[in-house]
Amino acid sequence: MDPRLHADITARLDRDFAFKAKGKFLQQGRCPSCEKKEMWTWSESPWVLKCGRADKCGDEFHVKELYPDLFDKWSERHPVTEANPNAAADAYLRDDRRFDLARIRGWYSQEHYWDRELGIGSAAVRFAVANGYWQRLIDQPHRFGKKKAFIKPGTTYGHTWWVPPGLNLVEASEVWIVEGIFDAIALLHHGITAVTGLSCNNDCAESLKALAEACTAAGKPRPKIVWALDGDRAGRSYTVRWVKQTIEAGWEATAAQIPAEGRHRLDWSDLHQRGRITEESLEEYRYHGALLVATRPGDKAVLMYNHGSGSTFPFEFADKLFWFKLDLEKYHKAAEAIEEADPKLSKKDVRERALLEAHAVTEIANCYPEPLYFQRHEITDESWYYVRVSFPSSKPTVKSTFTAAQISSAAEFKKRLLAMANGAYFTGTTGMIDAHMKRLTEKIPEVETCDFIGYVKGDRLREGCYVFGNLAVQGGRVHELNDEDYFELPKRAIKSLNQSVDLHINPDDSEFTTEWIGHLWHAFGAKGIVALAFWFGSLFAEQLRSIDKSWPFLEIVGDPGTGKTTLIEFLWKLVGRNDYEGFDPSKSTLAARARNFAQVSGLPVVLIESDRDSDAAKKGQFDWDELKTAYNGRSVRARGVKDGGNATYEPPFRGTVVIAQNAPVAASEAILSRIVHLRFVTGEQTPRSAVAARALECTSVEQVSGFVLRATKAEARVLERYSQINDTFKAVLSEKDGIRSQRIIKNHAQIATVVELLREAIEYRTETASLDRMIETAHDAIIDMARARQEAINEDHEIVQAFWDAFELLEDDDTSNDQGVVNHARKVGQIAINLPHFAQVCADRRIPCPEIGELKRHLRTSRRHKFERLATVNSEIHARHNANSASNVRKPSSVKCWVFKV
Repeated sequence: MDPRLHADITARLDRDFAFKAKGKFLQQGRCPSCEKKEMWTWSESPWVLKCGRADKCGDEFHVKELYPDLFDKWSERHPVTEANPNAAADAYLRDDRRFDLARIRGWYSQEHYWDRELGIGSAAVRFAVANGYWQRLIDQPHRFGKKKAFIKPGTTYGHTWWVPPGLNLVEASEVWIVEGIFDAIALLHHGITAVTGLSCNNDCAESLKALAEACTAAGKPRPKIVWALDGDRAGRSYTVRWVKQTIEAGWEATAAQIPAEGRHRLDWSDLHQRGRITEESLEEYRYHGALLVATRPGDKAVLMYNHGSGSTFPFEFADKLFWFKLDLEKYHKAAEAIEEADPKLSKKDVRERALLEAHAVTEIANCYPEPLYFQRHEITDESWYYVRVSFPSSKPTVKSTFTAAQISSAAEFKKRLLAMANGAYFTGTTGMIDAHMKRLTEKIPEVETCDFIGYVKGDRLREGCYVFGNLAVQGGRVHELNDEDYFELPKRAIKSLNQSVDLHINPDDSEFTTEWIGHLWHAFGAKGIVALAFWFGSLFAEQLRSIDKSWPFLEIVGDPGTGKTTLIEFLWKLVGRNDYEGFDPSKSTLAARARNFAQVSGLPVVLIESDRDSDAAKKGQFDWDELKTAYNGRSVRARGVKDGGNATYEPPFRGTVVIAQNAPVAASEAILSRIVHLRFVTGEQTPRSAVAARALECTSVEQVSGFVLRATKAEARVLERYSQINDTFKAVLSEKDGIRSQRIIKNHAQIATVVELLREAIEYRTETASLDRMIETAHDAIIDMARARQEAINEDHEIVQAFWDAFELLEDDDTSNDQGVVNHARKVGQIAINLPHFAQVCADRRIPCPEIGELKRHLRTSRRHKFERLATVNSEIHARHNANSASNVRKPSSVKCWVFKV
């Protein structure tokens, strides 16, 4: 191992595992899987880390999986020199692939590849193939997606194989055919003659024919052909096909297969790097290959029995589930009969023939149910096995979840199987399904789950990531769901259980357009840029709250027809959510609101116009104060967990809040100070803005959803720059006249910062506008917004102001003789008002009075006289009336009033 690479790896291991050096080993590191201090590796070559708890854990980790960044910049670590033009290629093959360079010197060259579409390049290790070449990119190959390894277009390698230079196949007793050049080289290091077809769908027929002719010309027997393709579904399918075809062509042929280990599918190069190609392991791989190419269920069962599977066991054949049971009495009778008929047979041959005659094979399912992994919801303690059901016909594969109860009972298993897969029948017993599931779930991997869409925090060894439906982003890289419906990311496997939020994100960056920025600017001006920045900042809300401990709410208000819905629906398109605006909290139950707040992370939760005539005091109605804890990312609601104990479930709020309605929020100062306010008015609209708004409505999700990928791929840069410039904007706002509240300064500085950081996700410049101008104008608008917000928290709502103006006019009326007209309070320093009585008095005296419904909505926010409570009070007004009235009509002594401090 290169000394510099060894030093870097050792430093990381010390940081993350706290190993203790002891002779040739590093010991007592903490295992990421079982959290026990049993992890160990070799001090001089720490390629593979292994957990010493072989029976209870036994996990192993390759340093390339733990620290991929140490293995993706070979040109920087080993620049080319005149003395060694292959310096980076040599280092890659030696330190990444662990090949002996003396064995392969001269087989390859170091080249440079430039991708015109992406505008990036990389050093490459190139091998000559037929009339072209195959090459592997070695400098951050993840940037190139599926192009990290490819064959030059136009290379005619079909029906042929690539042979390592100098390898004489005629002299070989066996020839292994693998998929990749590195796989072939890896096997050569262990004395196995190997060639590569460069693809699983290449039958190598012409090369096989040429080898047969060469053997005949040399008077040599044909070597045995071993098809050793990869263990994925395509590799396994083609292995069966090519073995059959090779046998029909007159060859002795079989297969070798690497069994899956948990969620990992290793190839021959991976095994070589882990030191796991040995004589013993090769026999195991041959056994699994023989199982794959067995032509009858009975043949496969006998192979398994001879391998030590027992006298009864389930097994798969041709996507059906079978049960094997050996009748020992029938077996012994068959063996005796075979020996008598042919005494020259060996004991092994007698045994195999007797087994074929004595075994009993029964089909117990017309499909093959295979548990892929285990998934658990840690908070609610719910868990499932994710099962794939395959069919022998052309019927598509079905995947879904089974509970523990459903896989432990034959009756429940049969019902669940029929429910998830049309025509899938299980006819076995509970003992049979127990044996099948026990064998397959013994070392089944566990996949991390989240019950929301968006950002998932990291921990000591796992990097944070974004989970968006069918795509995930981690460390600047975009990942797609694998064939088993989860994301296999570096250091973590994860999937979302959420089915409510449906995102459709276009992963093709070449289809992303920036024309919409101009439309947004012309339609909504600086306010549109601020709203865009809020959506952009929402993607990093979790990370920014860890820095600033809070993230503001955005309020978008304005008269009907000012384009609020158009703006919000378009901003949702940028993150892949089509035809959606938000939900009305006043028409939702408390439980529904809590679920809406909990189902996204790093995405906005939009509260649209509620019923303004509703009485917020009624039980179950939405109250703006519910949002207080969301500002700091804390739970908006707690609920009990059905576990027989006193556990509660309080999911943190991981998203952001957007309020969209016609009228401004009327709430307490605590809520108003948390809000960044955007008001749209009809006077700002022009014919040009109408055309631009229409263009936004016609823009498709496919054209703009790449925004969310560009933004999240730039996560590291965004967070770095945020920390650098946020204090600058705080200082600017602090110096402005009329802005005193530190919370308002903090909130608007955060938005101003993310406005500046929009440059990390988009670039835009035309003859009429540029992103620089838009950002500068948005910064000026944010200063005005901060001033307006300061004024808003200093003043009462206009409805409340009108109410107190009417109250003071009534109380100061000369006809009152200095006695209260609408104030029922007896206590000095207190005001008690019955709203129906107040409205009646105003009507009698022709004084304008706000509607009672509006008053009930806004009076709690009163600042001129602070609201205390709703209470039944002993009325001074009614007592005076009863004392002075000559009639027998008396008024009740107690009245329900709104009580305020003077």
